[in-house]
Amino acid sequence: MTSVAALCTAVPAYAESSPDAVEVIIVTSDALANEAEAQVRATPGGADVVTHEEYANRHVVSLKDTLAFSPGVYVQPRYGQEVRISIRGSGISRGFHMRGLTLLQDGAPINLADDNGDFQELEPIFFDHLEVYRGANALRFGSNTLGGAINGVTPTGRTAPGLYLRGDVGSFETLRGLASYGYAGDRLDAWGALAADTSSGDRQHAGRESVRFHGNTGFDVSDTVTTRFYISVNEINQELPGALTLDQVLSTPELGNFAGDQARDISSIRFQNQTTVQLGDADLSVGAFVNDKSLYHPIFQVIDQESLDQGVFGRYEWGSGPIAFTVGAEGRWGDVEAKRFVNINGDSGALTYDADQTAFTARIYAEGRVDATDKLTLIAGGLYAWGERKQFEKFNMFAGGPTGVLGKARFEEFSPRVGVLYEVQPDIQLFANLSKSAEFPGFIELAQVASFVPVEAQTAWTGEIGARGRHGIAEWDVALYSAEIDNEILQFNIGPDIPAATFNADKTRHSGIEAGLSLDLTEAITLRQIYQYSDFAFEDDAQYGNNQLPVVPEHVYRAELRISQGPFQIAPNIEWIPDGAWADYTNTTRTDGYVLAGVSASWSAADNIDLFLDARNLFDEKAAGDISATVIAAPNSRIYQPVERRALFAGVRTRF
Repeated sequence: MTSVAALCTAVPAYAESSPDAVEVIIVTSDALANEAEAQVRATPGGADVVTHEEYANRHVVSLKDTLAFSPGVYVQPRYGQEVRISIRGSGISRGFHMRGLTLLQDGAPINLADDNGDFQELEPIFFDHLEVYRGANALRFGSNTLGGAINGVTPTGRTAPGLYLRGDVGSFETLRGLASYGYAGDRLDAWGALAADTSSGDRQHAGRESVRFHGNTGFDVSDTVTTRFYISVNEINQELPGALTLDQVLSTPELGNFAGDQARDISSIRFQNQTTVQLGDADLSVGAFVNDKSLYHPIFQVIDQESLDQGVFGRYEWGSGPIAFTVGAEGRWGDVEAKRFVNINGDSGALTYDADQTAFTARIYAEGRVDATDKLTLIAGGLYAWGERKQFEKFNMFAGGPTGVLGKARFEEFSPRVGVLYEVQPDIQLFANLSKSAEFPGFIELAQVASFVPVEAQTAWTGEIGARGRHGIAEWDVALYSAEIDNEILQFNIGPDIPAATFNADKTRHSGIEAGLSLDLTEAITLRQIYQYSDFAFEDDAQYGNNQLPVVPEHVYRAELRISQGPFQIAPNIEWIPDGAWADYTNTTRTDGYVLAGVSASWSAADNIDLFLDARNLFDEKAAGDISATVIAAPNSRIYQPVERRALFAGVRTRF
């Protein structure tokens, strides 16, 4: 792996604010985040906004570093930038890539046309803020998944003018840098950022390096018409250390797997545009995107894919007096040249599989809002989705060679939603909703090793009640939900050399609590906390009875105590898992709980310079942080990923 150290003195074009932060490195406009917060307050269900300042003093590698204190978001690192991310149990059996969530950047989905995706293409340090909409509350993004949607919003030349630099250095030969620049004129603005990082990783064979660029240019065509163009370029190389046995996790978590030189290398370039027209009391937004991506992925075989995905989307929002409504649509279509080869120490050997895969997914949605009183708002809407997955298999070694077999699956579902929002007082809201979600299987589920298999769509009815607000020293966001799921798409590991098999469960239930509580103990001391309770289980299953589903632990608690004194800030933090998760569907093996302790600190050393430290897993705790589900776990089952090892990172930020 080549070094990218030369780029590691660079960083983002916006900065972080705190009561004692130096003015020169604070974002000059809070317009983007304020608009997002207003949208959350209009949502009758779980949603929140995560601003850049909330994680600015951390070494930002993955979405775990940005979303750790977002209520209801379960994020666990696996290695490098690979994390498990799940909301309300979405995609819990998927130990790789991502399913059950809609991920967006600046309002456009980055999921492929079959709804699968690689979240590594989202660079969290670029974002001005992230918008998290849990479950059916993500309707405004055209999402009807069980988990909902996460939208990363980047700065513009107007919100982040000037040059901003950031450099990180730390354990495991880690170097990371980012530089950005924003410009704003009378009608034109532009912003761009270049990031690079390299690390040997906290395990053997877990090295990584990446170079990424993201930029956008906006133009005011007239007083009522604006347009913005975006470009993203990613070059990501990640060695895969593989899973360990439970004994290895608890004794030698630094071990890695060198066999087959397994890796996931991604090259992608993405263009998108969004144009907004103001029409009196209404706004019309339309956009389009195209994403060209190469994936070179040596695992049990070498997966070599070239994909081209395209999409269009639009949203019309109107409001006058007590009535408002939104109508939107989006469509994605894509082609994948999917090949597999014998893995010869990471290089491609003989061809074992060759197929052309095409996918199409479309959604239309609408939502109406009526202010029944000055405190009570009634909301109703729905989303209709349909899609198609086709695979023309040209060659399959398991079938004896050339096949010419066509596999095809079509899906369609309607997902209604109703909700109420009650404003107790201006800063306190109560909410409730009932909704249906639907998830279509992608090629990972359908195009398994031997053949194209008939996996059905997953649907669920979810009820939710909750409250959010602020009073006195306390700010809270609490939701209770229960989802009755039909045909949940589940996977389990069936061997070290064969990818997971997929099946539909009959009926399952996901219930839980998503809670966030922040307390301003004094003007200088703030305690923020999140708690998740997850009760995910089969319901009278013929094989598994009422067993708990594996992977996600029942209780998760995180807390951070942030103390500010003049130009100094220190924030000790903990993550507590009282009991580990089940490892298998038969509930024979359960991992132990653990506590991880860390601390971050920062110092505004001068008018335009901030220094920071980020120490993790201070007591070098050894535990299983993530699991690939299996039917029956045995002592030699290599299905566990260790928690992050003890590490120390430091960095500097400056603005000119």
